[in-house]
Amino acid sequence: MRLPLLAACLSLTFTCHAQAPQAAQRLAQQAVIVDTHIDAPTRLLEHWADLDREQPDREFDYVKARRGGLDVAFMSIYTSPAQDADGSAWQVANEMIDAVQALVQRHPDKFALLTSPRDVARLRAGGRVLLPLGMENGAPLGDDPSNVQFFFDRGVRYITLAHSAANRIADSSYAQEKRWNGLSPFGRQVVAEMNRLGMMVDVSHLGDASALEAIRLSKVPVIASHSAFRHFTPGFERNISDEIAKAIAARGGVVQIPFGTGFISPEAAQDMQAFFRARQAFNQHNAELIAQGKPPLDRAAFDRDWAPKHPPRTSTLAQVLDQIDYGVKLIGIDHVGIGSDFDGVDGELAEGLASVADYPNLVAGLQARGYTDADIRKLLGGNLLRVWGEIEAGARR
Repeated sequence: MRLPLLAACLSLTFTCHAQAPQAAQRLAQQAVIVDTHIDAPTRLLEHWADLDREQPDREFDYVKARRGGLDVAFMSIYTSPAQDADGSAWQVANEMIDAVQALVQRHPDKFALLTSPRDVARLRAGGRVLLPLGMENGAPLGDDPSNVQFFFDRGVRYITLAHSAANRIADSSYAQEKRWNGLSPFGRQVVAEMNRLGMMVDVSHLGDASALEAIRLSKVPVIASHSAFRHFTPGFERNISDEIAKAIAARGGVVQIPFGTGFISPEAAQDMQAFFRARQAFNQHNAELIAQGKPPLDRAAFDRDWAPKHPPRTSTLAQVLDQIDYGVKLIGIDHVGIGSDFDGVDGELAEGLASVADYPNLVAGLQARGYTDADIRKLLGGNLLRVWGEIEAGARR
């Protein structure tokens, strides 16, 4: 039976968390919530803000995290294809890691770096929010496999092998033409080195052939850190196909569901696919102009021209719950989790999931759909911590 408070909650955004039923709020505080994709480091480099206090322009900060029950927040060390192309990805990645470390050093009573699931219980004591690192785009590795060790030593515990364009490792889901049709020879070295170290291989953003080869080659489970199901967005390769989801589950891995409208709304997914392809064509045209000794076109003008022709779409908490329902039926309760993409989608999020304060709304929705508290604990973080532990154990073996 659907709870009356939840029905009211579905139409609200920032204030909705306060109206989640007490049972949902209580479970959100008691469970270990693990969100595998939060883009706070990008925002910190754009404009520093001390996240120990509530920041109205951020979707992640300490106050909101504790209100929502968030315990483990993977900080996304994101670099773009443009930064890969101009050689700045290494520098940007290290600056982002430095920013997360600075946040922890400034507020050791509120944050702690996390490098192993074995340390969760000890480090979260006292109400700390734990900050493991996930690298979104393998571009900072350059072409040197020893850089996997370098970033592992700096705290990175997963690498999303590619982002919105092919790199030296793998193909992107956004590109129509594939460079590798799987992994590159270097990409195979990277996966082997990640396995050796106990670093999670992340297949979100990858073209299908690249994802399938990464899953096949990995000797331990892999994850999709923030991938919705393509079933709801036909033709949108960025979302995960049933075939790939089943392959991840068959190897013991987990698919983490995002909250961004662009992933869960079919119309928004079409817009996103079109945007990345149009921007890739624009970048290619600029490269040709530069090669001819001509001035490039203004990229900011491209973005300004695109925005009014593609107004923001909306999505709902129910659509996120539908994604979870579908995943559980397709691959089982032990292979689904959450990877929100907070601070990474310009506020275009499902209603009722506006910030890290709002996990109780998700819990309330799951309870209303009949999930037991034990199963909700798995979805909120238990599954990801289990998989991470298995990957660590594989490295020790």
